[in-house]
Amino acid sequence: MTDADTPASAEDASRLPGVPDEFQRLWTPHRMAYIQAGPEPLREECPFCEAPKHPDADRLIVARGENAYVLLNLFPYNSGHLLVCPYRHIATYDQATPEEVAEIGSLTQTGMRVLRQVSNCDGFNLGMNQGAVAGAGVDAHLHQHIVPRWRSDANFFPIIAKTKALPQLLGEVREAVATAWPATA
Repeated sequence: MTDADTPASAEDASRLPGVPDEFQRLWTPHRMAYIQAGPEPLREECPFCEAPKHPDADRLIVARGENAYVLLNLFPYNSGHLLVCPYRHIATYDQATPEEVAEIGSLTQTGMRVLRQVSNCDGFNLGMNQGAVAGAGVDAHLHQHIVPRWRSDANFFPIIAKTKALPQLLGEVREAVATAWPATA
């Protein structure tokens, strides 16, 4: 068996057609649907208005409140990347009612506690990108990101190998988080 026959998770760029570079390739064909859809990926309707109309497991919802709910990001930065969304279709935080703000905050705190429990994370990135110019992928519907981080994170991987590794499948993460979510949150 030669090196060319050896299966690998990342392909040597020098063996690809075109001009070789230092990037290794980790093929993620499932993202093509997102890329090909253009600026409004995978939707005719708002995905955050649509998700609560379906069974939780089908739309990666892990918890529901009265004014907001929590789901996994379909295109996560890290395993366990959660989104907290109000049910109401609003674009920015200043449009949220006091009840929505309180529940988004409460669900964010619970999400952090649950992620610490199920994934042993060491920290978090929290944030809201409001408006397309601010980096919001879904800019018409407010959502809070909860991104778990680890000291032994894959931080070196994107820098050294130009690759992002996600060690768990979305269904597995959703099941773990939904099961660990407290019933009275």
